[in-house]
Amino acid sequence: MAMWQRTAALALTAISMAMAAASVTHAATAPGPTAAGKSTGTPIQLALIEGMSGPFANAGAAVERNLRFGVEQVNAHGGVKFADGIHPFELVVLDSKGSTEEALTQLRAAADRHIGYILQGNGSAVAAALIGAIDKQNSREPDNRELFLNYSADDPALTNADCSFWHFRFDAHAGMRMAALADVIERDKAVKRVYLLNQDYSFGHDVSSLARSSLASRRPDIAVVGDEFHPIGRVKDFAPYIAKIRASGADAVITGNWGNDLTLLVKAAREQGLDTKFYTFYGNSLGAPAALGDAGVGHVIAVAEWHPNVGGRASDAWYAAFRARFPAAQDDYLVLRIPLMVETLAAAMNRAGSADPTAVARALEGIRFENGFHASWMRPDDHQLIQPLYVMQMTKAGTPGVPFDNEGSGYGFRTVLALPAERTTLPTVCRMRRP
Repeated sequence: MAMWQRTAALALTAISMAMAAASVTHAATAPGPTAAGKSTGTPIQLALIEGMSGPFANAGAAVERNLRFGVEQVNAHGGVKFADGIHPFELVVLDSKGSTEEALTQLRAAADRHIGYILQGNGSAVAAALIGAIDKQNSREPDNRELFLNYSADDPALTNADCSFWHFRFDAHAGMRMAALADVIERDKAVKRVYLLNQDYSFGHDVSSLARSSLASRRPDIAVVGDEFHPIGRVKDFAPYIAKIRASGADAVITGNWGNDLTLLVKAAREQGLDTKFYTFYGNSLGAPAALGDAGVGHVIAVAEWHPNVGGRASDAWYAAFRARFPAAQDDYLVLRIPLMVETLAAAMNRAGSADPTAVARALEGIRFENGFHASWMRPDDHQLIQPLYVMQMTKAGTPGVPFDNEGSGYGFRTVLALPAERTTLPTVCRMRRP
């Protein structure tokens, strides 16, 4: 029996204890309203605009599972409590098909339905377009404003030069992730030649630029022997890219690839027997460990705000509750920041005493969330969540520090570097306009 199954029997009790122990604080410390004994009111709709079909449908499905888990947790613990009663969350899924144009069409559909909360993250170019459209919508129709909650779009500009009052990012941006990876690369003296391979859009270019900058400052002895971009979501066979990496003599690859672009890349690396390390942003997810198998042990490094082998009773209980809800091996991808985003939104609404996006945005600024194993803080200056980061290395499940595997693959990740929130913080150039 898998360890998560042995833990699942205690999951409901343990997760309730963790939720009870969780605390949320804000710069304004007055308690939020309560609604004890009130009847259930109109649901508060949250619109997920994501590629639920197309080349990144697997990533969209993983997001939906994590959001549903967060919504169900909030609703199970009483929903959002206003003076007129208890209001549950309701998730509305709108398929962007991975297209920016379709995402904007779905955004208009959400506005027509007066849905005040937009959730998106898979694609920084899509996020930038949505933020621009929401800025215009909120200026044009102040009685029908929308708030954008971002769980994955990691372009640093979104909380720097292009920051918006109406946008909150719950993921570490690319600069924060790269800084964490660079801490590990700096110590890896075996790395002498690095190949950069990324998706050809804003985020991929950010990863390339940040990697070059980090290597130049921390490991100037490392040679960058390739810096290549490929079409996003369109490459079916990465064998030619793997051949180039092999020919370059690289002993490490740095990539921000995600979704199928990562899974197919590592699959081609395994098939061609490429013996090099992969420093990734998302190498612990969506089939990548299974695609690599033994070839990935000790070779794949990833960075995230959490992973199942972080350890501790509260963390294990959280993971067990998710696995009890989604027991299929292929569904085993808990992204902590996504349900955390939903819980933090509920806390902000309780404090605001309202679901009005403007009031909730102000309540989100400076909010702190602590669930017993993960402390985070929404920086008011740029609406960037400040939280811990973990750099982890792929290995076989059952080895010390790796009780859990990923997606039933038999392979998991062990922590090689744990960074507390204060060590992940980077400066911002955001000059935010507030209404």
